[in-house]
Amino acid sequence: MVKLKVKEIAEKKGISMGKLSRLADIDRNTVKKLYNDGRYSPTIDTLHRVARALGVTVADLIEEVDD
Repeated sequence: MVKLKVKEIAEKKGISMGKLSRLADIDRNTVKKLYNDGRYSPTIDTLHRVARALGVTVADLIEEVDD
């Protein structure tokens, strides 16, 4: 199973949901899903935009966890 670490990384960098939405040029509701919905499966384009906005790689956003 895969867990997204968007919220943790954004908080460490002091980036709010609204700011991440603007920096990544994605809808705020999408950011909210990335933060809170463990079953949300974003597109690779969305992950690239978020990674670029946070200054990390797409791989940094993903963590493999046990079921």
